[in-house]
Amino acid sequence: MVVRRKKKSRSYRGYRNQGWGSVGQHRKSGSRGGRGAVGMCKHKWSWVLKYAPDWYGKHGFTPRGPEHTPIITTLNVGQIDELAEELSRKGNAIIEDGKIVIDVTKMGIAKVLGSGRVSRPIKLIAHRVSKSAKKKIEEAGGEIVILPAKG
Repeated sequence: MVVRRKKKSRSYRGYRNQGWGSVGQHRKSGSRGGRGAVGMCKHKWSWVLKYAPDWYGKHGFTPRGPEHTPIITTLNVGQIDELAEELSRKGNAIIEDGKIVIDVTKMGIAKVLGSGRVSRPIKLIAHRVSKSAKKKIEEAGGEIVILPAKG
């Protein structure tokens, strides 16, 4: 291939404005065509088509609706105490040695927290229990069975 040493762009190298004149042309912010993403759907559209074809349009989706809402994975001791009698009446909890046995792992609860009061002895089966929840259950005459974590 022949090297053209006398082409126009080579002769302009090193000189100040390289063929665009001394006032304005190709020098100031007016040549940008606006700040940032201005003109992407107007005068910079050909740039978008070439260099950023995915600039417009939706990509992926955000799931909505009740089937996509996250499951509540914590429950307070006070709420368990309120549920205990109702669960034993419905037959979802067994009474063993005078204690109401509640398996919160079957409810999808990952951890039991210590907010609220415990008024009856409860035998609690859970994956994780906070220190304050453990203390309140044991003070009320209950006990805790901690199952190994999944995975």
